Amino acid sequence: MNDNNIKSWKVSLYKIIFEADTPLGKAFDVALIFFIMFSSIIVMAESVESIKYTYGDDLLVLEWFFVIIFTLEYFLRIITVHNKWKYIFSFYGVVDLLTILPAFLSLLVPSAHFLLVIRVLRLLRLFRVFKMVRYVEESGILLKALKASRPKITVFLFTIFSVITIVGSLMYIIEGPTNGYASIPESMYWAIVTITTVGYGDISPQTALGKLLASTLMIMAYGILAVPTGIISFELAQASKTPVTTRTCPDCALEGHPPDAIFCKKCGEKLL
Repeated sequence: MNDNNIKSWKVSLYKIIFEADTPLGKAFDVALIFFIMFSSIIVMAESVESIKYTYGDDLLVLEWFFVIIFTLEYFLRIITVHNKWKYIFSFYGVVDLLTILPAFLSLLVPSAHFLLVIRVLRLLRLFRVFKMVRYVEESGILLKALKASRPKITVFLFTIFSVITIVGSLMYIIEGPTNGYASIPESMYWAIVTITTVGYGDISPQTALGKLLASTLMIMAYGILAVPTGIISFELAQASKTPVTTRTCPDCALEGHPPDAIFCKKCGEKLL
């Protein structure tokens, strides 16, 4: 097989694995969704003692079947991308590795049952695979709105932290250790629980002044909680609705380019 045939084979395989604008690409992603969901069900079933006792061996065989599938898929992704290290150390590259690594580590440390929890990261691929349908445009707009909201959200969080610090300190002075506010951090915890309207009730003010401060914070919370929603809603309305596809840059792995794009909007690499 000459170099041109190898290159053509890699390009075809890349479009199947990383993109979903072709029938084969869609079929690959649909099969991947099925494997992810079924393997996740197996992991959950293994945590039920009665099921594990009765079908433990069968579940183990199925689990290793999916480990082999995901391992093969991981290496195929590495083979087909141009910049292999960028993919390996990208978010989804790390996720892909973490979804298969616990199985191999369990061969050396059989008692490391907590590593099974990492396998749930396979579910993150669902968000990646769903790019193949109409959610592409909406997810792109949402991401753009979230990025545009970042400065405002940062200021908002800093303001909330300041309010929590001030109110927590005041409550510590007013109520004190006698009424359960043992320290300023403990009082700040109460302020967080109150301002988020969670209301565990494990700590509550006992004095009239403390109740007044708590009531004020509760009323403020209704307006405070609406601020992030308003910021993101505004940015969503301002976000561009330029159509995007599932085309992925073969160099930096950036997803979601316009249909007529020739080069990657991030690194400038020519799209396949």
